[in-house]
Amino acid sequence: MRHAFDPELANVSRRGFLAGAGSLVLAISLRSRAIAEDTAQPKTFGADAMPNGWRDDPKVFVAIAPDGTVTVTCHRSDMGQGVRTSIALVVADELEADWAKVRVVQAYGDETRFGNQDTDGSRSLRHFFMPMRRAGAAARQMLIQAAAQQWGVPATEVEGANHMVRHAPSGRSAGYGELAQAAANLPVPPRESLRLKDPAAFRYIGKGEVGLIDNRDITTGKAIYGIDTRLDGMLYAVVARPPVYGGKVASFDAAETMKVPGVVKTLVIDTPAIPSEFQPIGGVAVIARNTWAAIQGRDKLKITWDDGPNASYDSVTYRTELENSARRPGKVVRAQGDLDAAMAKAVQRVEAEYYIPHLAQAPMEPPAAVARVSDGQCEAWACTQAPQATRTRLANRLGIGEDKVRVNVTLLGGGFGRKSKPDYVLEAALCSQAVDGAPVKLTWTREDDLHHSYYHTVSVERLEAGLDDKGMPVAWLHRTVAPTIGSIFAPDPKHELPNELGMGVLNMPLAVPNIRVENPEAAAHVRIGWFRSVSNIPHAFAIQSFIAELAHAAGRDPKEYLLDVIGPPRTIDPTSIGDVWNYGEDPSLYPIDTGRLRRVIETAADAIGWGRSMPTGQGLGVAGHYSFVTYTAVAVEAAVDARGQITIPRVHIVIDCGPQVNPERVRSQMEGAVIMGMGLALTAEITFRNGRAEQDNFDTYELTRIDAAPKELQVHLLPSSDYRLPLGGVGEPGVPPVAPAIANAVFAATGKRIRQLPIRDRLGA
Repeated sequence: MRHAFDPELANVSRRGFLAGAGSLVLAISLRSRAIAEDTAQPKTFGADAMPNGWRDDPKVFVAIAPDGTVTVTCHRSDMGQGVRTSIALVVADELEADWAKVRVVQAYGDETRFGNQDTDGSRSLRHFFMPMRRAGAAARQMLIQAAAQQWGVPATEVEGANHMVRHAPSGRSAGYGELAQAAANLPVPPRESLRLKDPAAFRYIGKGEVGLIDNRDITTGKAIYGIDTRLDGMLYAVVARPPVYGGKVASFDAAETMKVPGVVKTLVIDTPAIPSEFQPIGGVAVIARNTWAAIQGRDKLKITWDDGPNASYDSVTYRTELENSARRPGKVVRAQGDLDAAMAKAVQRVEAEYYIPHLAQAPMEPPAAVARVSDGQCEAWACTQAPQATRTRLANRLGIGEDKVRVNVTLLGGGFGRKSKPDYVLEAALCSQAVDGAPVKLTWTREDDLHHSYYHTVSVERLEAGLDDKGMPVAWLHRTVAPTIGSIFAPDPKHELPNELGMGVLNMPLAVPNIRVENPEAAAHVRIGWFRSVSNIPHAFAIQSFIAELAHAAGRDPKEYLLDVIGPPRTIDPTSIGDVWNYGEDPSLYPIDTGRLRRVIETAADAIGWGRSMPTGQGLGVAGHYSFVTYTAVAVEAAVDARGQITIPRVHIVIDCGPQVNPERVRSQMEGAVIMGMGLALTAEITFRNGRAEQDNFDTYELTRIDAAPKELQVHLLPSSDYRLPLGGVGEPGVPPVAPAIANAVFAATGKRIRQLPIRDRLGA
């Protein structure tokens, strides 16, 4: 059987790599002994707090072949962020490997072996920078020890550099490949004895000189994404799913479908009870000899749907419900000072409500997977952000042990949170099971993806402020109302989860003495899921817009006013203001640093030329936000013509994420974040009528198009070369400040305040 899928990535000849027998595999201890032996189980943070934590184990991550080829296994999913390059780069630097002799293979889903594989939350390098450094350092030290023993010299006189081990006093040297087998026979050095490189000696980390290891394959079409996977004897499937969440098939007639040439079989997939978690939402699958026949067969199905409990879901009506909820007191989730007394004494009061609709992740590659279920085993190939969750759900759904399931991870053509949910992989497996184990590729069309996504939540944010005689806020009330992601896991929850509230509301670092945050109830009527940046999007839009509104009320410059509301540089323990989550990180390592937040805002404003005179119809806006333990700010120049059409000619984005492993990847992430943020600010919206999503494709769910991209987009990376400091997230923090910066720029250009996204044609006459 031929497998077109091949996870190997290399910048050396495949012929030069001798896999299997003869290659060296190095190993050291798993998690630190201190953690393993800690029976008291104190609160853990970072990777320690994630399921299955992390591994330092070179036996898992590093292999050296006799010809010297170093193979690094990447256990994170690459959806365009370049993590396969960055993980390998860290290992290679500590190993003192020649980058030209490094290759990467993609790990399959097995958290027991690889540690946590849930690629989301901007955690990959934040959590695995140090474990990957230690793996590389351990391998280097074992090679040195092997050489020292062979040459009869002290290991302290031997060095590893540029893929060679050298003993300067005797002039001896050996390549890594020559020493691999001897090193493999040595005990692995304990973690405490590892000698990490001085960061000043880094050859790759922080240099920004290493391109994507798979860039050539991607640009020449050789790279394999989920939708590219092909197996011999493979069949193809699509599914007609209930148009309303919670709906099911009442009856169907497949007679005309079976007349379509190439159609093999139809299969009813049961609708799960709500909450559906990661399970397929049901429907009728059409399995055929090619995808086109499957689509044609699906079009011929005659299905009567029972729309279920969400049949009346309507975006216009629901917005009114959210607004009504936001205008009533809700569950208090943060209380500081005496808000009511301060509000009563305020010289001026300002209030505003902000609305953000549902959004769909809409990755360029829709969900797609191949599965083969036969002989009591399942093997899947999928563009998944969560191969371990996929493995577990496949085992449970098929009624087999996880040891009988293997999930191979392909490249992802974008993910943005959608591909953390493996419903589409389960659909492929059920189809394969129905055709006696033949491999089946299941493909979602663009319409399928927009109609049946795990949508970003819809939100109403109501803010009220009382100002003193200097125009500064002395009282601040924020009511955030949004259906929660928890609704896909638990029946009918009405309040946001602590981690959703910890994305920009509980932890807003404002120098306001009296603050109350409330979370009134909101019911979910569709699948709510993670979307890049998650709840930071509505929270940042509302808070950063509202502060600009307060500046206007106070007659102040919005940038200077924003800095004053943030207050002087200081560090804040997030737990002291009600955020016990803190993105899962130790508050002592990751306090909120308002000095860093101020600095990114000042840098962005300076870069855009804040304060310069602007022509009529043009304006500048700025916004800053703290998310995923990183600080970002965006400054925008907007132009609005007489018809109310907006163009964004210039954007500057600034990030302070601490030490940067791969600056070019950080830069690319920020560029992508601006483009994505512009889309949700200006054009993107999913609406529902009669429970059905109204948008079908990119003509109605419009993302930022190339002609709307800024003519000038500059990324500013605030430098930090102190690698003793913790790393911040990168993948998501760039998005939240974009929309409020645009809204603030539009206000500066037109005097019209935008409180509802997308802006689209709201500025028309």
